[in-house]
Amino acid sequence: MRNPKDFFRPLALGAPMPLREIPVRPSRMIHFFDPSNEKMVAKLPDLVGKVDVLLGNLEDAISADRKEAARQGLVKVAKEVDFGDTQLWTRINSLDSPWVLDDLLTLVPEIGDKLDVIMVPKVEGPEDIHYADRLIAQLEAKAGLQRPILLHALLETARGVTNVEEICAASPRMQGLSLGPADLAADRRMKTTRVGGGHPGYLVREDPVDSDINGPRATFQQDLWHYTLARMVDACVANGILPYYGPFGDIADTVACEDQFRNAYLLGCVGAWSLHPVQIDIAKRVFSPDPADVQWAKRVIEEMGDGTGAVMIDGKMQDDATVKQCKVMVNLAKMLAERDPELAEAYGF
Repeated sequence: MRNPKDFFRPLALGAPMPLREIPVRPSRMIHFFDPSNEKMVAKLPDLVGKVDVLLGNLEDAISADRKEAARQGLVKVAKEVDFGDTQLWTRINSLDSPWVLDDLLTLVPEIGDKLDVIMVPKVEGPEDIHYADRLIAQLEAKAGLQRPILLHALLETARGVTNVEEICAASPRMQGLSLGPADLAADRRMKTTRVGGGHPGYLVREDPVDSDINGPRATFQQDLWHYTLARMVDACVANGILPYYGPFGDIADTVACEDQFRNAYLLGCVGAWSLHPVQIDIAKRVFSPDPADVQWAKRVIEEMGDGTGAVMIDGKMQDDATVKQCKVMVNLAKMLAERDPELAEAYGF
């Protein structure tokens, strides 16, 4: 049994001290790019400042014959591109793959000082995080890094969802979790070929009128991912880390993408993946509070004073619980306003 006091000590001599609290930075969109694609890489300087997170992908979307090129391409990008306030993440290959060891042995010593977060795919239990945690600590110590690289787990298997609470609590490095709906659907044997979003066959139907089961009856499409996402959010919040919605695969259906992102935002997610530039603005819009909501929240906080008791505002009761809700909204707005002058003006900061 591990002594709780040891939890916040480096796992290797000379490694940086683990963080006691995960820094909350704007990460409304995690924008994926292929480091081996020269045309895509050439566009990165224009995306810096426009996106919150740029993620160099080394995993599934990269063919086996391009793995080394992608890895070396990411090293080159990290060394040559000035990312400013934009975070640089990477998604390494899965821990059971033949490429992951070279990913870590290359990236941590070469660009560990530039990498904010390493996303680990197909995490199934805390043992996966423990393995990556120890290895990264050893590499950090060898490279003389001054700050720890954080870990982000991707939930893509039923076992991962079952162990989500233990995964979140596995290491002080844990920055957050993302939902991976495509691999999770396959692992669960779900009968859908969609990457995120709903399904027209997953529905509820209005009761029959006058027992006429063949008469007109409204149907309502349901969300396949609501349970998993809600459970993931609770596990993340309970452990002081950040939940994210993952990919929405139908690039052309921007309406449904916005709906899915907004559902995740309302449930507590701080961001989502963007697989195409068209999804960047959607994520930015959805995961930034509406100015009207911010103004209302500021008004409630002001009229509640010290936050105790209850008041009526426009016929609606406000108490300590609603003040807490309003502070979540205002604090997020303040953080985003520091990065975005347009939002600062819209929010009145």
